[in-house]
Amino acid sequence: MQRTISVLIAVVLILVTIGVVMLFSASMVRGDAQFNDTAYFVKRQGFWLVLSLVAAVVCMRLDLRWLRKAALPLAGICAVLLIAVRIPGIGVYINGSWRWLRFGPLTMQPSEFAKIGIILAFSWWISRRRRYMHTFKRGLLPPLVALGLFAVLLLAEPDFGTTILVGMVTMALLYIGGVRPLHLFGFAGAGLVAMAILLLHNENRMRRIFAFLDPEKYAQGEAWQLINSLNAFASGGAYGVGLGNSIQKYHYLPESHTDFILPIIGEEFGLISTLVVLILFAIILICGLRIAARASDDFGRFTALGVTLMITFQATINLAVVTGCMPTKGLALPFISYGGSSLLVSSVMIGLLINVAHTARDPKVKTRTALFKDRRRTA
Repeated sequence: MQRTISVLIAVVLILVTIGVVMLFSASMVRGDAQFNDTAYFVKRQGFWLVLSLVAAVVCMRLDLRWLRKAALPLAGICAVLLIAVRIPGIGVYINGSWRWLRFGPLTMQPSEFAKIGIILAFSWWISRRRRYMHTFKRGLLPPLVALGLFAVLLLAEPDFGTTILVGMVTMALLYIGGVRPLHLFGFAGAGLVAMAILLLHNENRMRRIFAFLDPEKYAQGEAWQLINSLNAFASGGAYGVGLGNSIQKYHYLPESHTDFILPIIGEEFGLISTLVVLILFAIILICGLRIAARASDDFGRFTALGVTLMITFQATINLAVVTGCMPTKGLALPFISYGGSSLLVSSVMIGLLINVAHTARDPKVKTRTALFKDRRRTA
């Protein structure tokens, strides 16, 4: 297991290094134009990087027994923070959304921290009620109510991207925890219908969907970002145009230092570098699943699963968005995109994953629990 931990740490450090280098390259034009400082965004990210390192080390050393007891209170705090963003004078309104809280010169995004709260709360519930997870009332209903509450708070911001991500991860945890597929399909179907209704009444989101379906028609409007993202990948070819030589970052590609930083990587370093980034996230997935499979108890197992799926699902969605496989959503690329809250939360997740790995059982010792619950006895 020590080898798995070493590989995981090495991969994360490589991703963070790529993020710092590419952030400087992608943001230098904007930083110079807005703040007369080409390294403005790198400096701010550097502060969050130090804070993230400290937070990751702390989470590595936390007692999982204490974390299990604190799971529900932490989820409650996350819910309160999601409510606070909608309070005028406390929440910050930027680009049509209430997603931020301001603390002096810094801003934080509660929806990022809610990911951890939800993972811990669901892991706590599944670990306590796993023998009943195949039943609706005693196993599935309480977490569905909790998920519905968080979904409402996230959609109120509005933050459709995080809502979809959280829904995907929690559905996966519930399935692995033993929930019957029929129950999950029914709830997922109801959720998709509700999401579709909300989208139909949101003109901005509908324009994004139309632009996704027909980018050429909306090339000068909603599809501008997608068109220039694809142009960046095409310009980079196999080996790229070289570090700092991107054309798209010169105000052609909006958010080139945040959600759309991967196209800049592809433009400057080519297809090979993009594939390297994807391979690194795949390694995180493998390490996370390996740690979860050897966890000493169900709480650690589902915590490891939750953070692994949250990081890798988010990276997958980001890749799908920047390549035109999904409509545009505001989800950062973990460890690489600019954003203090995203970097901090991703680092905390890695710290929790390593914490679970430290308490993993010897693979030679047989355990009574398995990663996937045997449904043959309950279905």
